[in-house]
Amino acid sequence: QVQLVESGGGLVQPGGSLRLSCVASGFTFGDYLLMWVRQAPGQERELVARISETGGRTDYADSVKGRFTISRDNSKNAVYLHMNNLKPEDTAKYYCKVTLRRGDYWGLGTQVTVSS
Repeated sequence: QVQLVESGGGLVQPGGSLRLSCVASGFTFGDYLLMWVRQAPGQERELVARISETGGRTDYADSVKGRFTISRDNSKNAVYLHMNNLKPEDTAKYYCKVTLRRGDYWGLGTQVTVSS
């Protein structure tokens, strides 16, 4: 079955950095676009970043452009989100998402808290 497992979240001070990882299984990883989505309490989900099948194209939400970088390693079935200059408003649960022909699949998420 399809599985997406995120890791790397935690508590960080404003201006700090984190790297989130998502390891996938159950589908042909290199055939699909991957996404990072976040959701803060009481707020709607926000698409943070996405990366094409080969990694040649990336897109970012305006709120994270210039601070976050998405990357992938198809040999490891992994997608990453490098987050720099973190701000309190980046506090949220971060999810890895893939859309397959059979539907959308999400991981359980990893919590990122930015606070001094």
